[in-house]
Amino acid sequence: MKIAVYCGSRSGSDPRFARAAEDLGAYFGNHGIDMVFGGGHVGLMGIAADAVLAHGGKVYGVIPEHLRDRELAHPGLTELFVVADMHERKAKMAELADGFVALPGGIGTLEEIFEAWTWGQLGFHHKPCALYNVDGFYDPLLAMVQRMEAVGFLKQEYIDMLVLADTPEQLVDGFSRYRPPHEKWS
Repeated sequence: MKIAVYCGSRSGSDPRFARAAEDLGAYFGNHGIDMVFGGGHVGLMGIAADAVLAHGGKVYGVIPEHLRDRELAHPGLTELFVVADMHERKAKMAELADGFVALPGGIGTLEEIFEAWTWGQLGFHHKPCALYNVDGFYDPLLAMVQRMEAVGFLKQEYIDMLVLADTPEQLVDGFSRYRPPHEKWS
């Protein structure tokens, strides 16, 4: 299994975020789960990748030329794909991955997981999407998603397609039980 990990290019102000990224990476490495990610050596991205590698796992990075040229590329990956831009990066990550998870991060993390979630809702893929809710990090976002449902912009079945986890075991279990919903416009 290959899981795309979206997360911060910074470590955040709470050390629990870095610990969670390291623990998830170690779990992946110890359980034969490969990681697909943005290819950087910085922030939670680098922490998770380093942990997977340190525990015998494989890590596949996908980085745009623009970011590689700024010396952000992780030097020790199993394989690094250098692409033209962010659109190509997301498409390559989606092609490589069997599922998607967002750890804490910023607007790039949200954009990536929302796109993967939207693609699943529309039936462009049938892969699970997850929020790794470290210390309730995504609780305010989940409240907003519930608000979208309450006012008629989102059906509950598309909220339910999100796997919510705060441990590696919950994540993998949620992915193993995942069943895609009906496509939105079918």
